[in-house]
Amino acid sequence: MKNSVPQVQGRSPARKWLDNNLGLLYILPWIIGFLVFKAYPFGLSLFYSFTDMNFFYGISEYGIMNYIEIFNTAKITKALAVTAQYCLITVPLKLAFALFIAYILNFNIKFVNAFRTAYYVPSILGGSVAIAVLWKALFRDEGMVNTLLSYVGVTGPSWLSDPDYALFIICFLRIWQFGSAMVLFLAALKGVPADVYEAATIDGAGKWKQFFSITVPMITPVIFYNLVTQICQAFQEFNGPYIITNGGPRGSTTLVSLLVYQYAFRQQEMGMASAIAWVMFIICAVLTIIAFTSQKKWVYYSDER
Repeated sequence: MKNSVPQVQGRSPARKWLDNNLGLLYILPWIIGFLVFKAYPFGLSLFYSFTDMNFFYGISEYGIMNYIEIFNTAKITKALAVTAQYCLITVPLKLAFALFIAYILNFNIKFVNAFRTAYYVPSILGGSVAIAVLWKALFRDEGMVNTLLSYVGVTGPSWLSDPDYALFIICFLRIWQFGSAMVLFLAALKGVPADVYEAATIDGAGKWKQFFSITVPMITPVIFYNLVTQICQAFQEFNGPYIITNGGPRGSTTLVSLLVYQYAFRQQEMGMASAIAWVMFIICAVLTIIAFTSQKKWVYYSDER
């Protein structure tokens, strides 16, 4: 009897394509979501920035008139200056405070885990509308802060209606949300080898000397990461100035993000709103490029020789 050999059927082209691109099918939902909710609005906003797009009247003009008007309108230039001031205040103070708390929590103290949780909670709640409303209640003219000051014989100022104080209250809210940066700093501090500190102690280096000569240089990658992310977040701040002061008094807390909202959804000038958003994006991109360029001079990576 002859042995019968089964005939192997060839795979169809569709089956071959499916076997070779199965991974593509798995990530197809993400690709569709990215194109629909990210790439398309991104490109459309760039197109609108060169038009006078209005929600009710559509487009009747094309050109760079929006970008010219941005730098010729006092309200917009002031918002850019206020945003720059906001970043210069919040980013360094938030990073410094986060590093300081992380350095303290790095020691083996009693109830250290409870302290770490307590310091991280503001970062979870800080961006919510409820916390912004609470912040507004605390610093109003008859709020808790002025009430406590009155007990010690001090008359508190009008925190939210005085241009000299309003921006600092908004900044204080952002600085209070230092928990996420603190966690990253704490993880970096845990990664510093203990034998380096032991060698420095034997050489007679004190705590301050060790901190600035050992700790800070070895965690510069995390400092760099926190710096870039905090700058981008500061330029996108919206909830605080919108809910607490609504951009007032006299525009002293009107950040660029709040101005984009006002042009887009109050004045229906989507073209101008898109142009302002793109100016903000370019500023963030330039600052990020400067940070990445400068890291060669101050960021230390352990795998580099």
